[in-house]
Amino acid sequence: MKDFEVYSSLKVPKNSKIIVRLDGRSFHKLAKDLNLIKPYDENFYQVMSKVCNELFKEFSPVFVYTFSDEISLLLERIPFDGRIEKINSVIASFTASSFVLHYDADFKKPPSFDSRIIPISDEDVLKYFKWRQDESWKNCIASYGISFLKSKYSNKIANDKINGLKSSEIHELLYQNGINLNDVETYKKRGIAVYRKNKKVVGFNKKENKEQVSYRTYAYVDWEVPKFNKEFFENLIR
Repeated sequence: MKDFEVYSSLKVPKNSKIIVRLDGRSFHKLAKDLNLIKPYDENFYQVMSKVCNELFKEFSPVFVYTFSDEISLLLERIPFDGRIEKINSVIASFTASSFVLHYDADFKKPPSFDSRIIPISDEDVLKYFKWRQDESWKNCIASYGISFLKSKYSNKIANDKINGLKSSEIHELLYQNGINLNDVETYKKRGIAVYRKNKKVVGFNKKENKEQVSYRTYAYVDWEVPKFNKEFFENLIR
């Protein structure tokens, strides 16, 4: 019967980095069930940051990035011998379980995430995450735009008014009505990241009778990520 497992032998290319991207399934419905605050629910993002931190500790990625209900993991040490079925199923199920554990709520329906694998070269890492960060910014504009319009009009009229508007036009509409998106919290515009940082540890060397400085790495949850650039990712993957 093992022969019937037709995809079980599929593996990612050897000696390659991969990105695993997770997306919440039907989270627009979940947002209604949980009565999330629009346009941004801080508790939801606290939970997502904790989920990312758990993923970082469990699977040792180089970098984890999240916005909205999306999470991307950059992996250079590939788990499960590169088996695609295993990577997708285990990481997606771990993410959903972590979300439930960290979210203090009675779910009407169990939340779930889908997962996909993207082989990637060092040269394309920046392109990928800049693409996702640009999407985070577009999501920020659209979220504030529809929330503002729904505060003035019915849902149908608000949806009709925003339909077809460019991001720049929504941004200008908000600005003309006293909402400057440049002033909103960074994580809403650029997302949240988890990666390794060094911290300075000062100890005492009894043998030499003097203070001794060392550095230890730790998982850093960054709510103030910069606009992604070449230098940022060169420091991560060098």
